[in-house]
Amino acid sequence: MAWALDLDGVVWLEDEPIAGAAEAIAALRDAGEHVGFVTNFSFGRRDDIAAKLERHGIDASDGVITSAMAAAAMVPSGSRALVCAGPGVVDELQRRDVETIDASDPTALGATFDVVVVGYHPTFDYRGLTRLSHAVRGGARLIATNDDATYPTPHGLIPGGGSILAAVVAASGVEPIVAGKPYEPIADLVRRVLGITDLSDAWMVGDRPSTDGLFAQTVGCKFAQVLTGISSADKSSDTALNLPIENLHVYADLAAFAKMIVGS
Repeated sequence: MAWALDLDGVVWLEDEPIAGAAEAIAALRDAGEHVGFVTNFSFGRRDDIAAKLERHGIDASDGVITSAMAAAAMVPSGSRALVCAGPGVVDELQRRDVETIDASDPTALGATFDVVVVGYHPTFDYRGLTRLSHAVRGGARLIATNDDATYPTPHGLIPGGGSILAAVVAASGVEPIVAGKPYEPIADLVRRVLGITDLSDAWMVGDRPSTDGLFAQTVGCKFAQVLTGISSADKSSDTALNLPIENLHVYADLAAFAKMIVGS
């Protein structure tokens, strides 16, 4: 059986581990399960995310798949990209021999780009928005790592990459190609990297039905929702969202669901 686990809201909240998650992952692997990780968080480099998992006592050798990887895979080698995103996106683009210019660079206004790549970026501002929208209006393809409007933290929700993307879309008048969950570009990566061949025996575990639940449908696997991130037990409207997903499983946390799968 293959498991694809979301990270934020399932394994941790920013730097705070979610109780029982590391032990649940270890129990799944001890039972012979294949466990990989798939996240819409694009700011961090894949190696840094793997290292963070290791610091949390979680083996990352089965694979870490990020929306930055999915977005970069859509950009041809040799392209020129204007980037409003973190080092994770820049690293993945440079792995593909893509020239990257940060949207904070004043010389970007009026320059020509093949693509504009948008993800979470904490220093996004009006001047950057002007450069990004100008490049898109000039013909650059608009690619987004994800369209999640919010991001869970220990202190509550903060604006996510999708909120930044919405500003670029409004300013440019162009709809984006979205690489991350729940869309096909990252689904293709998950199938290949995690080696999922029998989809009837695979699970996606996440906290956001509108992203992770729909992503499970895109991949073609089952979905289990945990209530430790975007959704919680006291926000019942977040738990189902009337998604047409058969056999929806909702559990308090990853530990509770893993216990159901492998036993105590």
